[in-house]
Amino acid sequence: MTDSTRRDFLKATAAGGAILAANWAARSALAAEAGPSWPKLAPAKIYKVYAGRTGDAYLTRPTAEIEKFEKYFADLQKKLGDVEFIGGDLVPPAETARVAEKLKNADALMIVHLSGHGGDAPVLSKLVDVGLPTALFSQPFSGHGWMYFPQWRKDGRRVVLLPTSDWSELDQVVGLLRVPAYMRQSRMLVIGNPKGTAAVLNAELVKQKLGVTCIPTANECLLELYLSIDPKAAEAEAEDYWLSQARKIVEPKRDEIIASARLYLAVKQLMIEEKAQAITSSHCMGDPRGCLTFSKLNDQGFVGACEGDVDSTLTMLIFAYAFHVPGFITDPVVDTAQNALIHFHCTSATKMDGPSGKRLPFTIRNQTDTKGGVALQVENRVGQSITCAKLVNLDTMLISPGKIIGTGTDPLACRTQFTTRVPDANRMFLEWGAGVIKADVMTLLHRVVFYGDHVQPIRRLGDLMGFNVIEEGGAA
Repeated sequence: MTDSTRRDFLKATAAGGAILAANWAARSALAAEAGPSWPKLAPAKIYKVYAGRTGDAYLTRPTAEIEKFEKYFADLQKKLGDVEFIGGDLVPPAETARVAEKLKNADALMIVHLSGHGGDAPVLSKLVDVGLPTALFSQPFSGHGWMYFPQWRKDGRRVVLLPTSDWSELDQVVGLLRVPAYMRQSRMLVIGNPKGTAAVLNAELVKQKLGVTCIPTANECLLELYLSIDPKAAEAEAEDYWLSQARKIVEPKRDEIIASARLYLAVKQLMIEEKAQAITSSHCMGDPRGCLTFSKLNDQGFVGACEGDVDSTLTMLIFAYAFHVPGFITDPVVDTAQNALIHFHCTSATKMDGPSGKRLPFTIRNQTDTKGGVALQVENRVGQSITCAKLVNLDTMLISPGKIIGTGTDPLACRTQFTTRVPDANRMFLEWGAGVIKADVMTLLHRVVFYGDHVQPIRRLGDLMGFNVIEEGGAA
């Protein structure tokens, strides 16, 4: 971090600390209330446009097809529960200039190409040029205009093209279209000094590029709130979510686990008050440690990220919104003998399939490197496909697919450990970071692992959000 950047964050942190300190009385009142609620995001508004003629002419979709699409989108809205389809104009007869004006109230644009020829692209460009994340669905026998649509991508428009007969691809893309809208609504608590690539150390740039508001917060404020939490509430929290659910407890004492649960309750209260969806802390290895706090937040569909790693926090937010899965921040090492990466860290979600999934078996341990605190040894699922990723510099997503082939308990590594087979471990070793990360050891090292193969949809999301996608260790 440069001196000027550090000064900016220290000033912001001091200001944030003063504001938070003024709210302690209000906090006590809030703690006395039953069940304060987590912040909710407004549904993403997706504007529908039907483009082209209808009827029964050559390369013209039937008139009844619009009715089928309307029903499909209505059912999809009900199924997802967090999107709202608006609009539904047919162009022509509707004029593109008037439709473009309506797009100001939308978060994204869905164009269904019904028919047409080469002249469609210039007409529809007026809608694409509004700048919303845009998807265009064009089935076979919808005219010859499809030849001109790829130019939009070449020109850097934020558009995903779907030349397919498979309507189910709409489900995936609609799920992606909501991500930019949710990012713009998101707030991230940054406890202590932020860490990461140069771009993410500039809170204004993070807001400009992704829409996320960074809230610098002094660790002393969080610790004061931690001390205000009722010890009996912390004990109940620890018993309910950790002590009664663990497969085994090895090193930590009961009071240490209760202290970790107390920190979770403090972080939860702070996030609710600040309407935050994510938190990262450069003080997470202090006393008490943040491992259990971040684990439960990630189980619940929020984001808790260690070591002040803003790049990884943003990556986890993107995946949470797109795929409803938590991320596991990892310090990987390479093993070419197995053509694999070995991932490990001392905090992990226990619901790696997402908030509605079952918890993975876990043991409560201490932290490997310090031999203290409370950490987790989570038993990940062998055979599970995964995606390893990290958004860096706010403009590039590093990504690689893999499959879990084993778990481990090596005393030289952090507590949660698993091995993933990758396409080319040696190439990944030689080209780690793809030449786009120029920062400290943690920033170059950290990646985030997610359950599921998300490489193809992340490429589409890159088109919608304007970031490059580079597959680490992939084909040239």
